[in-house]
Amino acid sequence: MPYAAITYKVKPGHEDEIAEIFAGFQRVDSPVLRDDTGRESGRLLGTAVFIKGEFMVRFIHYEGELADVARKMATHPGVHHLEGRLAPYLAEQRDTATPEGFGTYFKDAMMRCISQLSPDTMKAGS
Repeated sequence: MPYAAITYKVKPGHEDEIAEIFAGFQRVDSPVLRDDTGRESGRLLGTAVFIKGEFMVRFIHYEGELADVARKMATHPGVHHLEGRLAPYLAEQRDTATPEGFGTYFKDAMMRCISQLSPDTMKAGS
């Protein structure tokens, strides 16, 4: 089950304010992901957000296709509310008002994955 990491460059010194914003985040109504035809394509398993200084990273654990994760987030009202509250603390502004703009930012801000390990990916006897 893959993970994705999305980066945000934030203004340093605002970790507590940003933590407060995320504390009130509304989770999605359903973990089900859908492809561009509306067919079920996977599940959103969990997310986590980490911050230190000017760097914030959102980790997303999912089954299915990353494009479907981006689509779900881009159309979720809670994400747009969070993005609006987060905007004053961002060091670099971006367009997340439309699904297209959100998708572009999502793709551009994604960290390159160099390793994903879990018990089911390890060889027996390792």
